[in-house]
Amino acid sequence: MLLADFLRHEMRLTGTHVGCEIGVCGACTVIVDDEAVRSCLMFAAQIDGREVRTVESLAKNHELTPLQLAFSRCHALQCGFCTPGVLMTLTAALEKEIWPADAEEARELLSGNLCRCTGYQGIVDAILELRP
Repeated sequence: MLLADFLRHEMRLTGTHVGCEIGVCGACTVIVDDEAVRSCLMFAAQIDGREVRTVESLAKNHELTPLQLAFSRCHALQCGFCTPGVLMTLTAALEKEIWPADAEEARELLSGNLCRCTGYQGIVDAILELRP
């Protein structure tokens, strides 16, 4: 069983979306042991003994993270299908202190996450708003 299917169907963590099923779109991105990974390319058995975080793990005590708040302020989502994967990709980068200095670097960081709705500008604005 793939990790994406395990998370969605067994764990009922439906924030992890399945898009392309070949690791291209990034909708299924989760964090495994501090690395952003495509859950559609991993077997569930591979996570045994490892820490797995999904988009559901971001808000603590119903408080959104600064990244989630920036997404809201900058209108960084429309349909929301890609949003969990984008948030997990960016969360992993933030935690590693890998943060883009400008819009070009922000777009490069997002290059593994496909969004069909936003044109990425709101997402880039949210990223740049959080620059240290």
